[in-house]
Amino acid sequence: MQSTIHAQLTKALDLLLDVICIVDVDGRFVALSAACEQVFGYTPEELIGKPMIDMVFPADRARTLDAAASVNAGQALRDFENRYVRKDGQVIDIMWSARWSHTDQLRIAVAREITLRKRSESMQAALYGISEAAHSADDLADLLRRIHEIIGSMLPAGNFVVALHDMSTDKVTYPYMADATGLLPQDGCRLASNAISAEVIRTGTALLLSSEARNNWPEGMQSFASCQASDWLGIPLVGHQGTIGALVVQSHAVRYSELDKTLLQFVSAQIAANIERKQANERLQYMAQYDVLTGLPNRTLFDDRLQVALAAAKRNEQRLSLLFIDLDHFKSVNDRFGHAVGDLLLQEVASRIQTCVRESDTVCRIGGDEYVVLLHAVCTPQDATMVAASICAALHQPFSLSGHDLQIASSIGIANYPDHGDEPAQLKRSADAAMYQAKHQGGNHCLTYSAQRREPQGGAQVVA
Repeated sequence: MQSTIHAQLTKALDLLLDVICIVDVDGRFVALSAACEQVFGYTPEELIGKPMIDMVFPADRARTLDAAASVNAGQALRDFENRYVRKDGQVIDIMWSARWSHTDQLRIAVAREITLRKRSESMQAALYGISEAAHSADDLADLLRRIHEIIGSMLPAGNFVVALHDMSTDKVTYPYMADATGLLPQDGCRLASNAISAEVIRTGTALLLSSEARNNWPEGMQSFASCQASDWLGIPLVGHQGTIGALVVQSHAVRYSELDKTLLQFVSAQIAANIERKQANERLQYMAQYDVLTGLPNRTLFDDRLQVALAAAKRNEQRLSLLFIDLDHFKSVNDRFGHAVGDLLLQEVASRIQTCVRESDTVCRIGGDEYVVLLHAVCTPQDATMVAASICAALHQPFSLSGHDLQIASSIGIANYPDHGDEPAQLKRSADAAMYQAKHQGGNHCLTYSAQRREPQGGAQVVA
């Protein structure tokens, strides 16, 4: 009778949805209930004699071994959570209760799969984390780095790529690419991530590419099927104006599942919204400090840099110089060739000026056809005059723009610290006055301001 009851109880264990496991002192499976195949993907026979730790997700192994050691020492374990890798490579969440049988020298444990619950918790935590990151991140790069950390807490994302699509230029950029294994920089894998990003952006649909089903990959990506990576997961980032980019993750150790795809799609809308918001803020900050047409610092940023440069010059007992540059008869260019050519000319002028100064110097466009150059740590006033003459000569060389050949000239005023002022406003007035005097003298040359006579004095001249 007793043996019959024992047999019935043994059969009843196989009806449980939870997995009953018995592990020896070395951590090897001794017995498992039938539910192990449903949960772990292995039959009990496949796991007998196998080390339990081999099935644990690598990142959770250390704390799992610590918990097992506590149980073996006689401490009962309840509601311990870790992750396991199924036979098909998918990662699942498990909650354990266990105790040690000193008489049998065996560890008896009950395992319950809680993957759906954990994913739901992860989704909510991710939404909160992304929102928090969006408010505290310094810039877009910092935001994307934090989003990578958040996604990495939910699923394997050692290789993580964000691609952004500029609809106005139809160009795709990659502001964030992270690689944890060293495989992504290989040409094939990098090209694969680019191709997947492009496909996701083009179609606006998520892609789950499994190494076990490479024949089902889209035709345009069949050439990347031999890449060392095992799985790819690409999710579109959809903003107010449509698909603004794609998020691509790559796994080498575990399989991605439809659940992983659903999870990323769930948070992708908030990711896209916060990327758009961060981009908009950065554009506003850029427009507040830089000239949109030429990309040079504008008047606001110039005033800030001049203030800093003057403080440094005073502290280090150095000289600096200001060059105020105005194009002669620029209005006639717009009248004759149109504003589009005039804009191209202003961009080319900015480029030529930059070739005449050091990287440490500052070139700004302060409005219209006016530019200013801040020369740091100038040795002598003659050095500033030489730079101004070089700029004057460079701008007098012919321009070829949109099929039009044209030639312009410039007037340049020079003010030196400390000779012509020791405050920003005073230096700017001196350089501006010298520039207008040069223009009144016919243009196409540069003049240095004379502080003593309160009028410009002759400088280098460029003959047309």
